Amino acid sequence: MTKPTPADAWTQMKSGNERFVDGVPAHPRQDVERRTEIAVAQTPAAALFGCSDSRLAAEIIFDLGLGDLFVVRNAGQVISSSVIGSLEYAVAVLQVPLIVVLRHDECGAVRAAVDSQGPNAPLLPAHIKSLVSEIVPAVRAVGVTAEDGTIDIEHLDVDLVGRTHLRDTVAALLAGSELISEAVAAGTLAIVGADYHLADGRVEADVVLGDVA
Repeated sequence: MTKPTPADAWTQMKSGNERFVDGVPAHPRQDVERRTEIAVAQTPAAALFGCSDSRLAAEIIFDLGLGDLFVVRNAGQVISSSVIGSLEYAVAVLQVPLIVVLRHDECGAVRAAVDSQGPNAPLLPAHIKSLVSEIVPAVRAVGVTAEDGTIDIEHLDVDLVGRTHLRDTVAALLAGSELISEAVAAGTLAIVGADYHLADGRVEADVVLGDVA
């Protein structure tokens, strides 16, 4: 089988998302035969790093099947050493040609990061605070800081915070992994940072590194 190019992988994902948006999913490669076929090995066409939100079920929104996606998720799609290691495994061992970093609107982690920077900020449990702190730079990049160091969260564009955090995440992935950045430079890997719209189910590319045309 010919190895898919980054453009092949992105085209497959876009086509599946269009079917999902139109309400005519094909539910490909989800039968007993497919389960048996991939029991001994996996050859996903792409890796996806996205938010853990229950409304962001990757294989469903891209209308893909078993073994099609190598998926890594955490709340707010926050870069960590385990995320980078997992994606490096997808690139180096599974040889995926595409990484999709997927954010969505109405993200609870982004909302928590915004609220943490306003006056009367809620006290967060330690591990949630640690995760949310990785999104705070996007809040401060977008918001207006008051004299007391807080952000005017009432007039803040929360969706812009989410999009800014998406771009920061893609940049952090490149900066944190020489293996991944070298694969992008060599043209064997592309990265697409994309926005998912909960209401209509549509995925739109926001930032693209590499050739997916």
